[in-house]
Amino acid sequence: MVSGRKVVAFEFLSLDGVAEAPDTFVTGWDDVMDESGAALIATQDAVILGRRSYDEWVEFWPGSEIEPFATFINGVAKYVATSVPLEREWANTTVIDGDLVEFVRDLRDRPGGDIGLHASISVAQTLLAAGVVDELRLAIAPVIAGSGRRLLDGLPSMRLELIRSVTSPTGHLLVDYRISRQMA
Repeated sequence: MVSGRKVVAFEFLSLDGVAEAPDTFVTGWDDVMDESGAALIATQDAVILGRRSYDEWVEFWPGSEIEPFATFINGVAKYVATSVPLEREWANTTVIDGDLVEFVRDLRDRPGGDIGLHASISVAQTLLAAGVVDELRLAIAPVIAGSGRRLLDGLPSMRLELIRSVTSPTGHLLVDYRISRQMA
């Protein structure tokens, strides 16, 4: 059982489960999506990123004025799963030393707010498969992408409990699941 600190994975998906390049299929935005995103990050004081996401985000977010996420991501403690040194520095960033799953388990046992896992498909898959993720929050776009990396491919069977579901005015389905520790 998890104490107060949770690992919360958030991903944008197309209706057919594609998570790669969400900027190509999340084309509508609205106040409901803004409110959902603000509520998500309000509880987080740490973020886990994969190397690819870090490299993309370090190019965009430090100069962004998209709020409240820009202030959040630029100030929050960021932990990056990578085996090679980072090419660009970004405030409050630490490279994960050692095994990703063990690092996240240890981080979850420390005092603090929720730990966010944003955008990083392979990191999310690894942590979901290892049973380290407590909640899976999805913003599902009303689009069939057709091709691209899918978030849930290759994962073991697991049971999810619906916490919340909302449809935004632009047709995005926002769903939050608690991940059961018992396999289906």
